[in-house]
Amino acid sequence: MFRIGLGYDVHQLVAGRELWLGGIKLVHPEGKGLLGHSDADVLIHAICDAMLGAANLRDIGFHFPDKDPKYHNIDSKILLKETNRLIHEKGFTVGNIDATVCAEQPKINPHITEMQQVLANCLETDSENVSIKATTTEKLGFTGREEGISAYAIVLLEKIY
Repeated sequence: MFRIGLGYDVHQLVAGRELWLGGIKLVHPEGKGLLGHSDADVLIHAICDAMLGAANLRDIGFHFPDKDPKYHNIDSKILLKETNRLIHEKGFTVGNIDATVCAEQPKINPHITEMQQVLANCLETDSENVSIKATTTEKLGFTGREEGISAYAIVLLEKIY
C-alpha cells in the first residue's frame, strides 16, 4: 500500500535570525533569517506535514505546538526524526520526497546536494529518495518582495507492515 501527502510551510524573513533550510545553515546576503518558534526551517516543516498527512497523523502543529516551550528554537532535524518515528509506528516508511523551496535569496541550488544528504540521514533513507528543487517567484508576492520563504513537499509513504 502507498500513501501520498502534501505539505506547505512559510515563514517570514527578518533581521537578527539564523537562516536554516533543509537542515543546514545558510547565509542570507542581507543577514536575514526565518522567524518562528523553532528554527523555522520551512523545508523540513513542509516535509513533516507531508509525511504526517500521508500517514493520517494530522499536522506538525498538532505534534509540535508552537505554544510548547520545549520546541522553542528547536533544531527542525529533531522534529523530522520524530516525525519519521511516528510514521514508522504506523507501519510506514518514506518511499520518496519531492520538495520545492520558493525564495529570491539566497540561492538554494548550490546547497541542494548537502540538504539531500542531511535530510536522508534524518529519515534513514538514501539521498536519491529526496528531491529538492528551488525557484523564485519572479519578484511577485511576499516571496518576490523577500518578506518570506515558502516550501512545498510531496511524500510517498510505503506500508512496511
